[in-house]
Amino acid sequence: MMDWFYRRVIRYRKAIMAGFAVLLVLSAWMYTKVYVDYDLLNYLPQDSPSTKSLEVMAEEFGGNVPNVRVMLRDVTQKETKDYKREIEELDGVLAVTWLDSMLPLNMPIEMLPGSLVDSYYKDGNAVLMVTVDPEKQLDTIPAIYDVIGEDNMLAGPAANTVVATINTVKEVMRITIIAILFLIFVLIMTTTSWVEPAVVMLGLGVAVLINSGTNLLFGKISFVTNSSGMILQMAVALDYSVFLIHRFSECNAEEDDPETAMLNALKLSTSSILSSGLTTVIGFLALAFMKFLIGADLGVALSKGVAISLITSLVFMPGVILETYKWMDKTRHRSFMPSFRGLGRVVCKISTPLMIAFVLIMVPAYIGSTQNDYLYGGSKIYGPDTRLGSDTEKMTEIFGDNDNYVLMVPRGDRTSEHALIREMEDMPGINSVLSIENLMGIAIPGDMLPEGLVDQLQSDHYDRMVISAAVPVEGDKAFALIDDIYAAADKYYEGEYYMAGTGVSMHDVKEVVSSDMVKVNFIAIFSVFVVLLLTMKNLLLPVILVLTIETAIWINMSITHLTGASMFYIAYLIISSIQLGATVDYAILFTERYKENRKVYGIPPRECVVTTISDTAVSILTSATAVSVMGILLYIFSSQRIIGQIGLLLGRGTICSLLAVLFVLPGFLMRFDKYVLRTFGDKKRQNADEL
Repeated sequence: MMDWFYRRVIRYRKAIMAGFAVLLVLSAWMYTKVYVDYDLLNYLPQDSPSTKSLEVMAEEFGGNVPNVRVMLRDVTQKETKDYKREIEELDGVLAVTWLDSMLPLNMPIEMLPGSLVDSYYKDGNAVLMVTVDPEKQLDTIPAIYDVIGEDNMLAGPAANTVVATINTVKEVMRITIIAILFLIFVLIMTTTSWVEPAVVMLGLGVAVLINSGTNLLFGKISFVTNSSGMILQMAVALDYSVFLIHRFSECNAEEDDPETAMLNALKLSTSSILSSGLTTVIGFLALAFMKFLIGADLGVALSKGVAISLITSLVFMPGVILETYKWMDKTRHRSFMPSFRGLGRVVCKISTPLMIAFVLIMVPAYIGSTQNDYLYGGSKIYGPDTRLGSDTEKMTEIFGDNDNYVLMVPRGDRTSEHALIREMEDMPGINSVLSIENLMGIAIPGDMLPEGLVDQLQSDHYDRMVISAAVPVEGDKAFALIDDIYAAADKYYEGEYYMAGTGVSMHDVKEVVSSDMVKVNFIAIFSVFVVLLLTMKNLLLPVILVLTIETAIWINMSITHLTGASMFYIAYLIISSIQLGATVDYAILFTERYKENRKVYGIPPRECVVTTISDTAVSILTSATAVSVMGILLYIFSSQRIIGQIGLLLGRGTICSLLAVLFVLPGFLMRFDKYVLRTFGDKKRQNADEL
């Protein structure tokens, strides 16, 4: 069947190349139509508490939670009101809340509780809480910047989304250009033809563009996928075409007919290319089981990308290679890479102590990888070197940590509502609770309250409380306070209440991704283990290979803990699967070549390690260098900390896996040599031979 298929791939190669050209043009057009979603919270499950709360609030109050904070420096109360009116008039601004929103016209602000006043006006600085229509925020946020000028500050989820939207396109373009130039350099250094890098990059570019265009099938993709998907696909799929070209060169040297040589090359390389690609696809697909859907978004897109890269390598590239092999032959040059036999001899000498040290570090590395301080959302997505990050830090310096929650309770039970408000006001971390009940409690008659304020705080079915909390948007302190509010509300309303806000959504993200951790890691590890078990037909080898790469992952994660840096949880989950899927290929390649050298050529174990390192070092280094540098480029050039951290972890993790495969895995293979060479059918064949 495979022989029949490949004969037709070769025979109809020009038609196949023309079909890919049409698909390429169509994909380029489709890519311009792909919608990119920059809001992490849109990827929460629909049944999460905060998502339900937002739906109820939209039905009852027709608006959203404030999603922008504007800080005005050195302003009077009158100047603050002028700014407020100007911002209210902007298209896309649904509401602006300040102290005057809570009082009848001309009534002095001093009538409000001091803790509430300090949350909005302190030492001549004012904070406005702005609700921006998510559908218009791309135009509205820049308009707010124009109103407040350079001296004043803006922060919040809507601002994060807009800045990410504006910056990502430029950053992706810059990173892609640098990545392409670097990949060409790597290929020049690791191949022996001046034309070969261009041929490889052609196949890689076709696969990447088709994958990017077909993302339109999903309706939308996340900014994480948009920023890193192309880079990761280029890095992990680089080897497929290179491997086929090298196999063709070997076969063409033995055959007079190039088409026959290509047929032999395809049959010899299919198993290696597919097994390598399959483990990568499975590692990525594990992300699809995350309830926090941004993981599924990236996992499915990357799995599709690797699958398209495999199809491109085995269907499109044979024709390209047959049309260009004469040029590659004419432009041959000497290899720029050493033989690496010296490295192999060094590894043999130190393999035993390295293997022992590796085993001893496994448990501490695993424990260290679980001790990181995690961030679950986008509250710290931008650093102090950006205006948004700097504005956020300055607001915190002046007003302290601050977040706002909205709690909706059934209308009518004033006794329960009053008791709940008193209990919340006594909680450490809560500055104030704004509600109809509270305002009437400071001797303001209900009919004197501004109509707009009443509409914000009371609907036909619910009373809405706006809670000002002196806690960060996320973290242990914020999550503990939210749990306390939930407990208090449940005491009086037994689940018949709704709570929303950025911090509340982050609390949901934490609950969702924490439950994803064990599931995603188990699925990735178990699936890769099963694939290795089926392809290698050996029980010990999958254990050695998976444990080697998993330990490299634990070491990678432990480094973040040891440096004291916080880790975005989504980055941790994504890298756990990506590093396994992308770098277990190195271990597979090394092990398969070791077995081939031992079984086919009968090379003794120690000499076999030297020979295997010499055979595989260039291929492994090519892929590992590409993946690690792609990650470092994301880290350097992305202004978004989540994308930057994914890049850093990927680059560092790939280096950890590379070192584990080249320096530690050989020791395991030598130590368990006689078990490594066995397969499930050996004993059965031995019995048959004896008969």
